[in-house]
Amino acid sequence: MSKIFELIEELCPDGVKHVAMSDAGTFSRGSGIQKKDFLAEGFPAIHYGQIFTLYGLWAKETFVFVSDAVAEKSRLACPGDVVIATTSENDQDLAKAVAWVGESPVAVSSDAMIYSPKNLDAKFVSYFLNSTDFQIQKGKFITGTKVRRISLQGFSKIKIPVPPLEVQEEIVRILDKFTLLEAELEAELEAELEARTKQYAFYRDSLLFNEGHEYNYYSLSDLGIISTGKTPPSKETSAWNGELKFVTPSDISNGQKFISESARSVNFNWVKNRRWKIYGNDSVFVTCIGADMGKSVLPNCKCVVNQQINAIQVSREFSREYIFYWLSSKRDYLLKLGQSNGSTMPILNKSNFSKIEIRLPALNRQIEIAEKISKFDALVNDISSGLPAEIAARRKQYEYYRDKLLAFKELPQPAPQEQP
Repeated sequence: MSKIFELIEELCPDGVKHVAMSDAGTFSRGSGIQKKDFLAEGFPAIHYGQIFTLYGLWAKETFVFVSDAVAEKSRLACPGDVVIATTSENDQDLAKAVAWVGESPVAVSSDAMIYSPKNLDAKFVSYFLNSTDFQIQKGKFITGTKVRRISLQGFSKIKIPVPPLEVQEEIVRILDKFTLLEAELEAELEAELEARTKQYAFYRDSLLFNEGHEYNYYSLSDLGIISTGKTPPSKETSAWNGELKFVTPSDISNGQKFISESARSVNFNWVKNRRWKIYGNDSVFVTCIGADMGKSVLPNCKCVVNQQINAIQVSREFSREYIFYWLSSKRDYLLKLGQSNGSTMPILNKSNFSKIEIRLPALNRQIEIAEKISKFDALVNDISSGLPAEIAARRKQYEYYRDKLLAFKELPQPAPQEQP
C-alpha cells in the first residue's frame, strides 16, 4: 500500500481534477440485442441483464454470442470501454458496470450504454462506479418507480476524479488483488453458509412435517383474508416518500424472514384515501409472478404491496410464523404450480393461491414449532449474527479500503483572470 501513497505524493500531492464524466469520455447507447439472438458461439455480446447476474467489475470473455449479422447492426464496445446497465428494479444495482478488457469488440444490448474513457483506465472507471461516492452522486439522477432508470444526460453530469494514469494503474492492481482475496474468503464463508442452510431446511421440514402429531387440513383462504397489492402511478408524486413501506419482490430474498429495510415508502394519506389495504404484523407476503415467484416474507411494520405479491392477513386462530415457515418450505411446489397455468410467465393468481391446501397442527403446537425453527433460523439467516454477519463485515471492510483508495482531494480551480 505504501507505493500508492508514494505515487500520490510524487505525482499529485495537491489533489486531482474532478471532472464531469462527459468531459472524461464519450457515451453511446447500446442497441436492440434480444435473448432470442443469443448463440453458444459467434460474435461476443453483453446483454444488460447479465451485468447484474454474471459479470464482475471487469471481463475479457462473454457468456453469450450473436451472429455476425446481428453484430453488424449493433453498437460495439471496444477494449478499454465500460458497459453500464441503465435500468434496474432497485437503486443499488442501477448503473452496475463491467469494464471490457477483451481482445476484440463486443456487441452491447439496449438498456445499457457504452462509456469510452479518455485518460482513464477502464477498470479504474468500473471500480469508481461501484464506490460510495458514485452511489451518492447517482441518486440525484434516478427516475422511475417500478423500473429505476438513469439517463445518459444525468450520467454525464456525475463527477469522477482523474489522477495520473500511473496512479490509476496502481489502484487497479491493489483493488484487483483485494477483490480476488475477498472473493476467495466470501466463497469459503458462503460454502459454509450453504451447508448450514441445508441443515436448517432439513431441521425446519422435520418439525413441520412430523407425522407424530395430529393435523387438520385447510385451504390458504381459510387462514384469513387474501388480497393482491397495487402500484401507485409514477406521475402521482404525492404518493411517494411517506410513512408506509412499499414492498416489491426485490425487497424479499429467498429465506429472508422480514422485509428489507431498504424498501421504498409511500404516503399514508394517499393510500388511505384510495382505500388500499394496509398490512401489518398479522400478515404473510408471497411473491406470485415471474422467476421470483414463491418467496415468502413477514412484514414487521405498516406497509403496502405491489401487484406481484399475494398477502394473507392471518386470523388469530393460526400462527403466522408457522404459516411463513410452511410456505418457505413449499417454494419449489409454488413455482411448479405457477408454471402449470400454461402462461409463458409463471403466475399464481389470488384464486389459485387461495385454494392451496395446508396441513396444520393445533395452535399451541404451531407456536411451539415456529419458536424452535425461529431460533435455528436466526443462526443461519439473521444478518446480526453468525455467518451472514461475517460476510457483511468482510464486504464492509473491502468497501472501506476501496473508497479510501478512490477518494482524492479535488485540485483547487484556478481563479478566473480579470479582463484588462
